[in-house]
Amino acid sequence: MKIVYIDIQNYRKLKSCRISLTEAETLLVGANNSGKTSAMDALIFFLDQKGRSAASIASGEMPVSRKLSATDFTLSNWHQLNEFGRAWAAAEASGDQLGDWQPLCPTVDIWLQVEKNEIHRVSHLIPTLKWDGGLLGVRMIYQPKDLDTLKSDFVNNYNAAEQLKKIAQDNAEAKRKELGKQNGENPTKFALEIWPSSLREYLDREAGRAFELKSYILDPGKVEEVPEANYKPQELTEGQVALEFYPFNGLFKVDIIDATRGFTDPNAATVSQANSSNLAGQINKYYNRHLNPTDLPGVEDLEALEAIALAQHSFDGRLNDVFTKPLGEIKTLGYPGFNDPHIRLSSKVNPIDNLDHEAAILFEIQKASLSPGAPLLSLSEKYNGLGYKNLIAMVFKLMSFRDQWMRVGKAGKRKPEDDAFIEPLHLVLIEEPEAHLHAQVQQVFIKKAYSVLRNHADLLLKKKFSSQLIVSTHSSYLAHEIGFEKLRYFKRKPAGGAFEVPTAEVIDLSATFGTSKTRSEEILQTAQFVARYLKTTHCDLFFANGIILVEGAAERLLIPHFIRNNINEDTSLDNSYISILEVGGAHAHRLRALIDKLGLPTLVITDTDAMQPPPADAAPKAKAKSIRPALGKGYKTGSHTITKWLAVKDPSLDAVLAMKAEEKVVGKVRIAFQYGIPIVYADSSEALAIPYTFEDAIALTNPVLFKGLVKPTGMIKKMQTALNLETLELCCEALYDALAEDKAEMALDLLFCAEPTDLAAPAYIQEGLDWLKKELDVASEDLVPGVVEPV
Repeated sequence: MKIVYIDIQNYRKLKSCRISLTEAETLLVGANNSGKTSAMDALIFFLDQKGRSAASIASGEMPVSRKLSATDFTLSNWHQLNEFGRAWAAAEASGDQLGDWQPLCPTVDIWLQVEKNEIHRVSHLIPTLKWDGGLLGVRMIYQPKDLDTLKSDFVNNYNAAEQLKKIAQDNAEAKRKELGKQNGENPTKFALEIWPSSLREYLDREAGRAFELKSYILDPGKVEEVPEANYKPQELTEGQVALEFYPFNGLFKVDIIDATRGFTDPNAATVSQANSSNLAGQINKYYNRHLNPTDLPGVEDLEALEAIALAQHSFDGRLNDVFTKPLGEIKTLGYPGFNDPHIRLSSKVNPIDNLDHEAAILFEIQKASLSPGAPLLSLSEKYNGLGYKNLIAMVFKLMSFRDQWMRVGKAGKRKPEDDAFIEPLHLVLIEEPEAHLHAQVQQVFIKKAYSVLRNHADLLLKKKFSSQLIVSTHSSYLAHEIGFEKLRYFKRKPAGGAFEVPTAEVIDLSATFGTSKTRSEEILQTAQFVARYLKTTHCDLFFANGIILVEGAAERLLIPHFIRNNINEDTSLDNSYISILEVGGAHAHRLRALIDKLGLPTLVITDTDAMQPPPADAAPKAKAKSIRPALGKGYKTGSHTITKWLAVKDPSLDAVLAMKAEEKVVGKVRIAFQYGIPIVYADSSEALAIPYTFEDAIALTNPVLFKGLVKPTGMIKKMQTALNLETLELCCEALYDALAEDKAEMALDLLFCAEPTDLAAPAYIQEGLDWLKKELDVASEDLVPGVVEPV
């Protein structure tokens, strides 16, 4: 048994989205405010029944479960819900049926894949007698308990508020008129807001009392495998009866590691006692749950129990010896008398208490003792870094989750009603595990987390029990380490119309290049390239607001300086989250499917790669050769980015260089490449120079700066020499020859010789950056929630 899909509707930004889960780890990624945390909060609220258990809360095993409020409803739904309230106040028929509310209420659908040999476990969820294994769906929805009661209570409160508001306005108006007559002033209009002025305002206070969580069985026959953007939630049938029980009891166990794990500065004044030794607390809980010899003792515990009894007996003897004199003083007070019991001291050696202090965990900082028998130097966990404490504590939690699920140790001897058998599925939710962890430790954790959950004899090789791990993260290092097919990207979508607000769409990146059934050999190779490429780079594009693809190291080094210094004194682009990726010119277009999926504004900076076709009488296999660009020579562009991404019909260099700005844009992607630069050269006449690559475009854009460099080295020296030649033609030819030899260190040499703030960006790059800034500004405006009209 496993969870195949989780569908979330009407919960914050998640108006309607589907998250497909892998059989092992699933990583939720996306830019800030894209909906990842909302998804985790929804799963915790709807599935964490243990968190709602009074016993769990009292024992401290789980934090108090998160509650839903009116602010958790998708904002755009409040226009329709407020319309219900307006109609109720006006005694009109609207919103009187539960079916009117259900499409607007927070909902989570769980779709399980159930094997035939597991049918006995899901007999209470089987939709029809014809069902014979496969998908099973259950909708959990936060809906009104009793619409008649909700309507009556709202109308009474609303009418009372309106009546009170009218009285207050009349009284205030009378007072102002009187004051106005005395002072000769014109009284202003007075407005007083009294709760509730709308159904939204009413439910801000009353949602917890007026709503409840209910479950409904869905129809597997209506499930369609469609792209995420085309996913539509299944509608409940009219009059469908809700289940009277939590539908997943006995089916799966849910455990959570939330983002607030209690790790803080141990010396801070606000640190609570409960959190001051979190790692020791984790080990203490694990010991108490699975290893404590005093709890349900067995034969294996006899040796430990004997040791505890001996320690207690020895300590009791010592206690009574040392307290003989103090107790003797008490006798002088007349106690104990002849008929009074005598005092004897008795200790209690509790192994749990012995682990409940800050020095229960010691970190040895000395590998070997300086002298035989001398103790090793060590520090308590209070003095170790938060990162390793966090890592060890999370691993202990995962171990504890696993062993509690598998009833390891003492957990196997407890037989309460809800512990009688092992659930076939274990679902673990982890929020932002990267907190306090540096990059390498983040990667270690995500590589090992799932294997920790499966490290049990009944889990390693058997398929009887399934474990699924869902992790939300802002860390590019976690995304870098995990498989590309396990990433689920939360894509921000702008508002679509009146009363709409920005929402989120979840993209299954495993299907970016099609399914395994539809992939051609070329597409398969492209998918493999992208996966390998992302494994060798930091995957920060999954958390960015915009993307810049560049061809070489020089662009990668200098583009950040152009962004920082030369955006017409506007720093908004520098303040945006931009991911700059270096991809060779022959491969940038291979990322197109991924870029299109992400839907982010993307600037691709490439070279025209002028090529001279072989002559007509050349050998059949003769190839075109690189050439310094020039017009009217019959040259072609060799750039795959230009020919394939822009899909140009005429690949001639003349046609490419003449392309208009709007012709370089495809969707949310703009391709930037060199074109003619007007330059005033030595004879003071303006001429047109066509750069061959980024490096000579820099030199031709900044001739005065290059000429003035003192003691330039390497490529920069060659460029300076070229710019001092008599004619522009000789200069361009010399630059081309120099670049043909070696340009690898040009950017580093330039940063050494010149101040980056003095560099002007080549025109084609400046235009591309200006375009990117405008696109990000538009996207930012689109993603700002509009005003939802009140009642």
